[in-house]
Amino acid sequence: MQGDAIPTIRFPNGAEVPALGQGTWNMGERSSEAKREIESLRAGLDLGMTLIDTAEMYADGGAEKIVGEAIRGRREEVFVVSKVYPWNASRQGTIDACEGSLSRLGTDRIDLYLLHWRGDHPLSETVEAFEGLKASGKIGAWGVSNFDKSDMEELFDVPHGRNVAANQVLYNLSRRGVEYDLLPFCQERQIPVMAYSPIEQGRILHHPELIRIAKAYQATPAQVALAFLLERDGVIVIPKTSSAARATENRDAVSLDITDEDWAALDTAFPPPARKKPLEML
Repeated sequence: MQGDAIPTIRFPNGAEVPALGQGTWNMGERSSEAKREIESLRAGLDLGMTLIDTAEMYADGGAEKIVGEAIRGRREEVFVVSKVYPWNASRQGTIDACEGSLSRLGTDRIDLYLLHWRGDHPLSETVEAFEGLKASGKIGAWGVSNFDKSDMEELFDVPHGRNVAANQVLYNLSRRGVEYDLLPFCQERQIPVMAYSPIEQGRILHHPELIRIAKAYQATPAQVALAFLLERDGVIVIPKTSSAARATENRDAVSLDITDEDWAALDTAFPPPARKKPLEML
């Protein structure tokens, strides 16, 4: 495949990124895997998946070090996303955490810096720190993760809160709760939604209907699950893999052209929400 270009998503600040990127959760945990993980990320970059998502939480900074190695010599072609722990997200703590991430990543800027989830520090403090980091050029934009609609509304009432550039949430075929009100809220305001765990860490891949549809397109269940999310407006998908071959498989999901009939079959197998549900997290 690989004939089709990866669709792009534009952030509020004008930055344009591929709608299919690369996640790094669970990377950096074993030194024996480091070479393979770096090679997989580089293979993904070669295929145009130039957004890489990481966090100070992942392997206690180990994943950021893997990303740093993967992007060495290629920084200008990569859009780097990282995240601050909620307990670090005070005014000064956010700045210190960002410096730590920059050091591990071996770069002078993070393109998008997210609050990993809500904690005890006031949002106003975190946003103030984010705005300061943006003004100094340490970050290109800031956003949030694991924020429900009510959290987003609260954020919008904070000074400069409307500068939020993205919300990263758990979203896949089996976790569609965000479609009820959070996704429409973000879409209406042109705030990109980043979908983490897009294949539910492999758990949905054994679903008979997903397997049936994948076979009909000579695709894998994972590719269909990614294609489902790529169909959504304003959604960035960040599958994680430590395999260069799997990175190619992920990239090929862009070329799937699934019929309305089969999308309807997936809706039956994985029903969209009929009512508001609490935001799910992994």
